[in-house]
Amino acid sequence: MKPVYLSDVDKGRDNNLNLLRVLAAAGVLVSHAWPISTGNITQQPLADILHGIDLGIICVSIFFAISGYLITQSYDRDPNLKRFWLSRIMRIFPGLLVVLLITALVLGPIITGADVTAVLLAAPEYILRNFTLFSLEQNLPGVFKGNPVGGSINIPLWTLSHELLCYFFVTLLGVAGLLKTPRLMFFAWLAFVVAYALTLYYEPIPRLVALAKLAFPFMVGVLFFVWRERVRLSWVIGASLIVLTGLLYDSIIFREVFMLSLTYIVFLLAFLPKGRIRQYNRLGDYSYGIYIYAFPTQQLVAYSGVTNPFLNIICAFPLALFCAVLSWTAIEKPSLGIARKYKQRSRSVIATK
Repeated sequence: MKPVYLSDVDKGRDNNLNLLRVLAAAGVLVSHAWPISTGNITQQPLADILHGIDLGIICVSIFFAISGYLITQSYDRDPNLKRFWLSRIMRIFPGLLVVLLITALVLGPIITGADVTAVLLAAPEYILRNFTLFSLEQNLPGVFKGNPVGGSINIPLWTLSHELLCYFFVTLLGVAGLLKTPRLMFFAWLAFVVAYALTLYYEPIPRLVALAKLAFPFMVGVLFFVWRERVRLSWVIGASLIVLTGLLYDSIIFREVFMLSLTYIVFLLAFLPKGRIRQYNRLGDYSYGIYIYAFPTQQLVAYSGVTNPFLNIICAFPLALFCAVLSWTAIEKPSLGIARKYKQRSRSVIATK
């Protein structure tokens, strides 16, 4: 049988990446159901089995691995910085702004245990700080204060600032020409590994450690794109990586080998299975909407008195999916359309000069 490489199958949108992302978003919701229901933020599925790598971390890492590949692919196809960053901005911020407005100006005043005026006065700062992503605010007066995870409104937003920083890193690699030079990219990878190891060893600040941990699967995704003509997709290789991960279970590099294996398996599932599973692409990309609406939806369910994790999942997922469908249809897709039209006009202007 002829070997299959990533470069052979990554053309167009006929793949399972959207499906994997929506499953990852749902996995984050499932993982958060335990701390939201019990108040114990460390109690999440798989954490005890995988040395602290819980289901939520796995699912967020899947997001970052896929993002590393797709963002690098996007830059490779169109390295114009204005067009590149417009697409990134329109993908993240319109949907984010709407969920913040709904949370602060609709949900908060309805359910607060404090004075409504206090919520409305605090709303502008809450919206602004979370919209900028680098100075997050989790609290509004009296909102979710009686929940097991008291006062926290949308914890998962913390990953979005790290996502943006990873985009900046891709931009730097692209401007330096490394994304077009696999051999030089190898040295960039070595430099990243050294910086990653030093960060985890010295743990300078928690935020930098968190960035390093998420940047690792992102960078693996970047490497997979740069070396796509050499990355062979094989179920045998995937199974071998799973075995290797098991053999290194008690080693100091277990997390890194796990993330490498996870990323490889994700791309196997993204590009090899065909047939009816690909029909999911006819639907919208609801993963981002599920991700940004899941936590406040789950907190709302907990606020109603549901403190069982499984009931939280059953009640919250349909609500989060409903919000995600509306977000994609009314906000995210039109925003991406604006970016696409700008890119087309920009290219047309350049072509006529």
